[in-house]
Amino acid sequence: MPDNDNSWRTATSPMPDAHGHAALLLVESLIHGLIERSVISVDDAMEIVETANSVQVDLAEAADGDGAPMWHGHTLLTAIERSLSYDSEDGEDSPTPLRPVP
Repeated sequence: MPDNDNSWRTATSPMPDAHGHAALLLVESLIHGLIERSVISVDDAMEIVETANSVQVDLAEAADGDGAPMWHGHTLLTAIERSLSYDSEDGEDSPTPLRPVP
């Protein structure tokens, strides 16, 4: 999972929604916990997050110019995908250490 890199944020970009950010962090923690307990596989978890990310992109594109804030959600979901891909590359179903996504 990427470090707490906020380089994507510009002076004009808004701060992320605290509730949404906390919800995504909670879900990411839950997914990693389920993997750690062998409730779901890394591949299944990746599929779930990829589906959510695909839906997020579709919604952002459909919103046209009003969808700009939705792209932040896409960025966060992509970071979660990356955190899960590290697990997959290890060849194990062990989670990476959790760090808050930007």
